[in-house]
Amino acid sequence: MSDEEENNLEEGEEEEEGEPVDCKLTEQMCGDSLALLCKIGNGLSHAYVKMDLHGKSLTDISIISAFVHVRYLDLSFNKLDSLTPLSSLTHLLTLKADNNRLTTAALPQMPYLQRASFQNNNITTTEGISHPLLEVLNLNNNQITEAKFDAEALRKLSVLEIRGNQLTSTAGLGLPKLQRLYLGENLITQVSDLDKCIALKILHLRGNGETTNQLETLDGFSKNMVALQYLNLRGTKISALKPEIKKIKCLPMLRGLILKDTPVAKEEEYRIEVIMNIRNLERLDKDIFTDEERQEAQELYRQREEEGKLSESNPEGAMFLD
Repeated sequence: MSDEEENNLEEGEEEEEGEPVDCKLTEQMCGDSLALLCKIGNGLSHAYVKMDLHGKSLTDISIISAFVHVRYLDLSFNKLDSLTPLSSLTHLLTLKADNNRLTTAALPQMPYLQRASFQNNNITTTEGISHPLLEVLNLNNNQITEAKFDAEALRKLSVLEIRGNQLTSTAGLGLPKLQRLYLGENLITQVSDLDKCIALKILHLRGNGETTNQLETLDGFSKNMVALQYLNLRGTKISALKPEIKKIKCLPMLRGLILKDTPVAKEEEYRIEVIMNIRNLERLDKDIFTDEERQEAQELYRQREEEGKLSESNPEGAMFLD
């Protein structure tokens, strides 16, 4: 055999070794993974309700459909490309399926599911997630390009993590009960639909300063967002301070704002300009506004008023004249 043939054979063997090996879930594995004995049904019977199957290199979990009493399930760090067998586990309260090979998080409606995590998969769509009691959903680090959530079906969802995907806008994320929304490291260039998020308290839109979340304007924020307290815009492309900061003056509860690593953060009197426009703000880039800064903003306001640079119809500015 020639050296070339030997090399080809070795390369072929390496490729074969790299192919995924089927690994089926067995009854023995299920039994070993069960814990937490609880009452079920009418309280006269008992069953183990917690199953931990993380890190087993599983490719097939068909047998899991028989374990209908499981409430807490961890399937993280396997090689699963489907969760279809979970359709019979209607008592699930929490589900972890991180670090698999899933392309969808769709499941039949789970009437009691409250927390679900699917981060670090290959999921491309948010369709098929419609669990009425779901409160926390993690879809970080997938391939999602568009958010399509059913607000009526997800009427309890309060925390949504969808960092590190390929969203180009916030369209489809107008969920009225949402309180915390994490959208860092996407491709977002436009804010829309968030006027429906009347309960939203925390919004992360952080970019990396180069390729992700290259927001240039702050259009899309609304006075309907009456609960928003913290807004992270770090690493975005906001470049015009005065016209853009006025677009978030409508947020009555805003207390913390992050504009670090944006072009506007390099402007002269950056902090003073911000506090002069957003009266209730307490922190900018995590630094508390000092009494000296507030005094300086007051003096700058009066100076501009004297120079006729402030509109008489600007009631927000009047706070400095009290």
